[in-house]
Amino acid sequence: MYSPPTIRTKFLIISDTHGRNSSLQHLSTERADVAIHCGDLTTDSTLAEFRSSIALLSSLNAPLKLVIAGNHDFTLDTPAFQRKLAKARPPLDKALVGQKYGDFGYTRSLFEDATDKGIILLDQGTHHFALVNGASLTVYASPYTPSFSPGKAGFAYSRLDGHNFEFEHVDVVITHGPPKGIMDYTLIRERAGCPGLFAAVRRAKPRMHCFGHIHEQWGAKLVTWKNGSPTHKPCYFGDVDHENSFMVERRLNLQGEEDNVYGKFCQTSHCTGDKRPLKWEEQTLFVNAAIGGINQGIQPAWLVEIELFKAF
Repeated sequence: MYSPPTIRTKFLIISDTHGRNSSLQHLSTERADVAIHCGDLTTDSTLAEFRSSIALLSSLNAPLKLVIAGNHDFTLDTPAFQRKLAKARPPLDKALVGQKYGDFGYTRSLFEDATDKGIILLDQGTHHFALVNGASLTVYASPYTPSFSPGKAGFAYSRLDGHNFEFEHVDVVITHGPPKGIMDYTLIRERAGCPGLFAAVRRAKPRMHCFGHIHEQWGAKLVTWKNGSPTHKPCYFGDVDHENSFMVERRLNLQGEEDNVYGKFCQTSHCTGDKRPLKWEEQTLFVNAAIGGINQGIQPAWLVEIELFKAF
């Protein structure tokens, strides 16, 4: 049976940088084929934070830098930005708002002006790229995360109503929040992930799904899917082959080292010849890449190597 040729491809994956710049300059020291930022570029969605984030992205040593927004980046979500201003009491001075946050759509224009630096802000949907290394990359991206109060953040939807994630035949999924059941426990031991997102990933079985949002669940896990069709309502306990899945790394193993992780990267490779090569359509590598740690710490960025099909 014919198998298309593949190319080892290196990803630098980060998330939840929240406007940091000076403390993340080490990120530019590593060469990658693709850099990915999984959202929350800012804390307060200010122009100063976005400019700092774009400067950081520009410095990354990768020819392609794929970026999505997060719930903190509300000015990139114009309807959410408009709702916030409409609810403000007393009403905010328009000139001061414009000075700090920009007019509607202005932050998006900052990213449009940075495309010559290889930076691409992805809206929800499927996107195709021919990489400099000769590989073909198909990505599904979505900045949307579930919320009990969806009107208070950017790109938020009701946990009760859910959200429509539609994709198939993709190599990598980039979302801000996690799927339910996978690296999504909060500090109060609640699952913050989205069941609809899990179901969509289970059906598509991409090579990798990267996200952030839940800072305390930084880590990576190689998940093996159970054979056969997904269950009626796909879930972590019913659709994952737990005996043949394993944690690559998790934040628990960093405890006591928070002061020493500055400047570090966490590397994992799942290509042909590696100890655990990723089995296409049987496994998915999940990566929680939240840089922002607990108590203002800095967690390692991820350097991940997987194989992609050669572009023809």
